[in-house]
Amino acid sequence: MKIYAISDLHLSFSSNKPMDVFGKEWKNHDARIRENWLQCVSVNDIVVIPGDISWGLRKDSTEEDFRWIHDLPGTKVLFKGNHDFWWTTSKKLNALYDDMFFIQNTYYAAGDIAICGTRGWDIPESCAEWSAHDEKIYQRELGRLRLSLESAKRDGRKRIIAAVHYPPVERRHRRTGFTEILEEFGVEKVIFGHLHGQTAHRNAFTGISRGIEYRLVSCDYLHFRPVCIAETETTGETEHE
Repeated sequence: MKIYAISDLHLSFSSNKPMDVFGKEWKNHDARIRENWLQCVSVNDIVVIPGDISWGLRKDSTEEDFRWIHDLPGTKVLFKGNHDFWWTTSKKLNALYDDMFFIQNTYYAAGDIAICGTRGWDIPESCAEWSAHDEKIYQRELGRLRLSLESAKRDGRKRIIAAVHYPPVERRHRRTGFTEILEEFGVEKVIFGHLHGQTAHRNAFTGISRGIEYRLVSCDYLHFRPVCIAETETTGETEHE
């Protein structure tokens, strides 16, 4: 079983927000993702999607987007992004489809690998201005990441991949509240999205820092093709509650 990742699908089948206004590379990006997905992902594989899934503002305006994802092969493990305003409770979302798992404060067991994560937030070191509101959200997201990782560790999970929508680290600042928690729990790999365009991609940190591999998986960075991030021999996947 292979574990793939691709972030920032930005689907808008019901909300009419075409992404090519952000650059010609986004023209028909949903069709390109689908074509590439069908070429590499099998029904037994897992695809992790760390946020910015649909432009819909409410759950009822995401139905076509979710159906599009559901119709693709593989099990989908989804995390919240900064544009996912439709995200209600994980319990309600997880009742929609049997192949789509919306994760918050817990983890998804993919064979011997626990997939943990949270939305994340900007990091103080990279912001010229940092408000009390920013600090509140930052601390909340640190707490949610810790809850997710604690859940996996409590069940004896040794291999952990973390998905965080916002970059938890950047090229200039490799020590953040997020990296401290990720290192504390021995996470082996972290995937993140949120960043678009060549300038943002160049400024992202990708590589190994203090024993953890960081990978940018925004769909435009991946040329709209899911990337394999891990493999496991075990095929029985279950969501932990």
